[in-house]
This record gives sequence, structure tokens and C-alpha cells, in this order.
Amino acid sequence: MICNAPEKKIARTQSRPALARERARIARELLADCRLCAHDCGVNRLAGETGLCHATAEARFFLAQTEVSDELELIPTFAVALSGCDMRCDFCITGKESWNPRAGLGFSAAEIAERAKAALADGAKTIMLLGGEPTIHLPAALEFVSHLPADAKLVWKTNAHGSAQARELLDGIFDVWLADFKFGNNACAQRLAKTPDYVRVVRDNLLWANGHSELIVRHLLLPGHVECCWRPVAAWLAENLPDVKVNLRSGFWPAWQASRHAELRHTVSVLETQRAGDIADEFGLPLIP
Repeated sequence: MICNAPEKKIARTQSRPALARERARIARELLADCRLCAHDCGVNRLAGETGLCHATAEARFFLAQTEVSDELELIPTFAVALSGCDMRCDFCITGKESWNPRAGLGFSAAEIAERAKAALADGAKTIMLLGGEPTIHLPAALEFVSHLPADAKLVWKTNAHGSAQARELLDGIFDVWLADFKFGNNACAQRLAKTPDYVRVVRDNLLWANGHSELIVRHLLLPGHVECCWRPVAAWLAENLPDVKVNLRSGFWPAWQASRHAELRHTVSVLETQRAGDIADEFGLPLIP
């Protein structure tokens, strides 16, 4: 089923750049007791302490360019990928940079915003912040937004493992949340991504995002995980977010440290892809390309 649902509009009481500038200041202060992601480390990043993501107070980036490999309704998009992540997915296609907050170059919000504005002038539809995971660099992400045009369409590409504190700072900032729902159970999340209590956290964030922005949910099919992960994800989405657009992606590649897990040493089979499509049809999910 292909979805053509209308976009949600964000109501703001002040301009987005001004709101983002104010939130960036607050977010930086909160790094003294960092609880931006659901790991809830509480470390003082301003003093050089690091939590599970290993990020310091200063953001770096490993990509800033126009991309055409995302959802059709969002491309071309000017994508900015910040280094470092709070999850440890062994199959991460950009694991070298996504696991390392010191990868890439120092992030200048004003300079990258100028590049983003040039991309918009050249025909980009959207500006996308991703990672790694952008939530762990929320001060820099918000500062970046403060330099962008108020009417630009902004996309927050996230693993949906942020905290309620982070959600409050993001409220009214991004037009679209492009959120991963990677695992259908906590056991797979812990084994493949070293992330406890995964399902509850992601569900809470998706429900919130759907009430505060347009939401698109991504699920990457993993070999050997159609029934244990995709089926429960599909069932929950059908029951709780039946109108939300879903991108079911089958392009898994055994990258980074996927070989640690026997079932991830090969790509998704044709039969698994067909079975995943049958599950989507069974639950009537509004799939998008």
C-alpha cells in the first residue's frame, strides 16, 4: 500500500531560528549532566567526561552533501551526518564514523548552514540531520538550525533512542522525524546493538514524534530477523500508528562488525523479502519507497 497522507504542520509561537538558538544554549548547559539519550549516563561532558557514546562537548561531522538515497518524498536532501552514536549496532554501514565521535571534521554550524542554503538554492527539497546519532550532539544541531531559513523543510533522522529531555528541546524544530525502529524485541537489541530497554524507549519516542511532527518510520530488514523483529514492529505500528508512513528497507549489507553474528554474514534472501512484504500487507501498513 502506498501512502499519500497529508503532511502535518508545526505550530510555532516564535520563529524557528530564534527558538533553536534559545534551545541550543539550554542544551549545551545540560551537557554538564548529560541525559540526552535513553542511556541516562549523567556525565559532565563540559568537563571532558564521556558516557556510552564517548562524545565530548564539541561536535564533529563526517558528511555534508546532497544525497538522493533516502525516501523519495525527501530527496534530494542536503544531509549532514554528525560523528558518534549512543547505540552500537554491529551491522552499521557507517560504523567507523558512527561509533567514533572524533571522526571527521570539527562542526561549524554557521559554515555548514551556508552550504545547506546553497544546496536549497540548487534544488534540494530538504535539509536532513543524521549521524551516527544527532541527539547526542543536540546543542550543535540546534545551533545549525538557528542559521537556516525559517521556511526550510528540516528532517531529523534518528535512531529514536533519545530521552524525554531531548524531545522537549526538539519540539517545534523539525518538520519530519525519520525514525528507525530496528528491533522488535529487547533481546535482539541487546545482542546486536548493546542497547537495553530498546522497545519501550523507541515506542515512546515514536508516539511523541507522531504528535509533534510528520513521522516516517524506517525498518531495515535483517537476515534471520523477519519474524522476531519485523513482525512485532509491524504489528505495533498497525495498532498504534496505523496512518504513519513506513519504509521497509531490504538493502542490508554485512558491513562493519556484522560477521560477529552468524545470521548477519549474508544479505536478506528473496524469500525473506517476500515474507516481509506479506507481513506488511497482513497488517495494512502504508508503505512508501
